[in-house]
Amino acid sequence: MNANSTWDIISRLASRFSALDTARGIPPEQQWTLQILRLTEEVGESAQAVIGAWGTNPRKGRSHTWQHVQEEVVDTAITSLVTLYRMLGDEAPRFFETMLTEKAGKFLPSASEVGTAVAEET
Repeated sequence: MNANSTWDIISRLASRFSALDTARGIPPEQQWTLQILRLTEEVGESAQAVIGAWGTNPRKGRSHTWQHVQEEVVDTAITSLVTLYRMLGDEAPRFFETMLTEKAGKFLPSASEVGTAVAEET
């Protein structure tokens, strides 16, 4: 699946959820707030799955697998992208790419740094 189809699906989900909330009479900023709460719920479900995969809740034992954790992480990612799209509309993909590049730049070496490291190793 390419990025365009991913953002197309995200756009359609965001539009659907916004339309449902608008039909309920919920103003946009309140919709965004509720969407953030949905996102935190998904993060909590990811945490619950990790606890279940490790079996650290003595009452429940090993209640989840690592595949459950992966599925919950995907739910979190989808909900996060839908949240961003609901807030920014068609600007969301560009904003996401800009922020990803900016934030990744804090952790990933630049092309010149990689070239210098390779030169030093040889």
